[in-house]
Amino acid sequence: MDRKLALVTGASAGIGAAFARVLARQGYDLALTARRAERLEALAAEVRERHGVGALTIAADLADPAAPGLILERLGAQGRQVDALINNAGYGLPGTFAETGWDDQAAFVQVMVTAPCELAHRVMGGMAERRFGRIVNVASLAGLLPAAAGHTLYAASKAFLVRFSQSLHLEGRANGVHVTALCPGFTYSEFHDVNGTRALADASTPRWLWMDAGPVVDAGWRAVEANRPVCVPGGVNKAIAAFARALPEDWALALMASQGGRLRKT
Repeated sequence: MDRKLALVTGASAGIGAAFARVLARQGYDLALTARRAERLEALAAEVRERHGVGALTIAADLADPAAPGLILERLGAQGRQVDALINNAGYGLPGTFAETGWDDQAAFVQVMVTAPCELAHRVMGGMAERRFGRIVNVASLAGLLPAAAGHTLYAASKAFLVRFSQSLHLEGRANGVHVTALCPGFTYSEFHDVNGTRALADASTPRWLWMDAGPVVDAGWRAVEANRPVCVPGGVNKAIAAFARALPEDWALALMASQGGRLRKT
């Protein structure tokens, strides 16, 4: 109970699981949430045995508007407060905007935008009172580039998280609350398996564009500890982001129009 507590969403695999391992290594107790309870229990058992920290699992679907409140109510019932929040849960919704159902799009916005905002809103006041807090919003390199056709709300949601994180960074810095938007590029995880684009991604992208989840998370955690508002991990990703900023917007959009379909399942 004397240890700080980190809440990690989307903790069952990929970047979320890597964050859980890094935070456990730093001595944080963990609250792990995702939809797959068995995966969470296995990860919790691993970090308890390896690092001697506490680990609570909460199976929840952030597409349910009630989920953020219920997660935090459960922690509060056990007398715990969130000292570090990793807003990592997310996925890609294939197809064009008009050809997908609105219910699917609305659930996507709930998971990718509304839930991270609500969780941050609910925990940030307590962090400021205690004059300590860490919030990492897992955005994407896609949020720093011009958007492409298909997966229509994905880049938009990630761009939102970048701007949201920058504002929270400015609001929290006087009270010891550090906020960072982590913007990885292609990362080895289950992201492409879930949205059905694994074969397409493997066939159309060279291996030098990809990073393992571990180095991505290490860079993100160093950034939030240093209180940097935006972190782009990896030299290749940094170069891509810089190139996109340097291009005139109409040129960059034309480039995305010509190349974006390589990774879009329609």
